[in-house]
Amino acid sequence: MENKYIYRSRISEHKFREILRAFCLDIEAKKCSELCNINRNTAGNIYDKIRERIYEDCEQNSPLGRGSIEIDESYFGARRVKGKKGRGAQGKTIVFGMLKRKGKVYTQIVKGCSAKELLPIIEEQADKDSTLYTDGFKTYDGLVDYGYKEHYRVKHCENEFARGHNHINGIESFWGVCKVRLARFRGLHKHKFHLHLKECEFRYNFRKEGHKKMYKYLLKIIRENPLKLS
Repeated sequence: MENKYIYRSRISEHKFREILRAFCLDIEAKKCSELCNINRNTAGNIYDKIRERIYEDCEQNSPLGRGSIEIDESYFGARRVKGKKGRGAQGKTIVFGMLKRKGKVYTQIVKGCSAKELLPIIEEQADKDSTLYTDGFKTYDGLVDYGYKEHYRVKHCENEFARGHNHINGIESFWGVCKVRLARFRGLHKHKFHLHLKECEFRYNFRKEGHKKMYKYLLKIIRENPLKLS
């Protein structure tokens, strides 16, 4: 049975389209397996392969360009029991994020929050005539000297969270939505975290288009690069 969307698959194109629609509607793989009458492991495998295409697409279409861009980092992992809070928290995965106001978000897993690691990402994603908004973290010192037009800070350490246009509420809101979504999975394998992170990014960037356009877009990119089930 030929399927233009999955290499050497016994699943029909019609069945795959049903699975993809369920994915776009944010129906969990377990529920999808029941609705589409397929094996639970098969549904989970297909979901992961769809996420791989999403990851590739996000990386290929990532530059935010010019605009007002909020910058922040967040920490993902098990709830802290003991030890340091915030940027010094142990055992967390560090995710760096940039959000263009009224536009898209970009995320990247990083090893640390040094200027050496973060500034090249900022330069790659944001044009130099962009206006940047950050918190008071020292890594962001000198962004204007680095070549950016304007840089504004919100001083969380002084209980300042917004002053007119000076805030990073957009990216912080995204972190909140992302963490609530990932909590649904009750723990993720570390080697799959990057796929789920990019799915959060992708869904956020399609928030205005809706699930129908997301479905058509995913159908197109998967047709161009069919899935290979393990």
